[in-house]
Amino acid sequence: MTIYFYSTREQYGCFSNFSFHGFELDGLYWPTSEHYFQAQKFLGTPHVEQIRLVKMPKDAARMGRERTRPLRQDWEQMKDDIMRQAVLCKFQTHRDIRDILLSTGDEEIVENSPIDFYWGCGSDGSGKNMLGKILMEVRDILRHIESTDADNSTVK
Repeated sequence: MTIYFYSTREQYGCFSNFSFHGFELDGLYWPTSEHYFQAQKFLGTPHVEQIRLVKMPKDAARMGRERTRPLRQDWEQMKDDIMRQAVLCKFQTHRDIRDILLSTGDEEIVENSPIDFYWGCGSDGSGKNMLGKILMEVRDILRHIESTDADNSTVK
């Protein structure tokens, strides 16, 4: 069974970058993974802090898409790694949503976005679903960390 998510109000809403599961990364607190991701487009500029401090993730997303801001040169090469880092940090920070992610077993996870053909599946399902793929990678990483921790805590 494929697990679809999009809205934060749905069963798997915590998978959305708009879910309010804040975390600390790069020495700063980020209210959502969307805030972190969008701000990283402008590393080393005041735009980072402007985006970090807005209240709502939809505002962070809008600001991140404004092409009046100076997009970093290596953005296309870096964006997947930045998303992976943010998603991993979010799920390592919050046990409740980590348990939800791990409870999905080996099911495919799809961001059911009708408008995003890169991070989501797009309106016709032909999108790359990169956010879903990253969530599945993070699930594998967390599973590995938990099994390693369990191995290390076993008294020999």
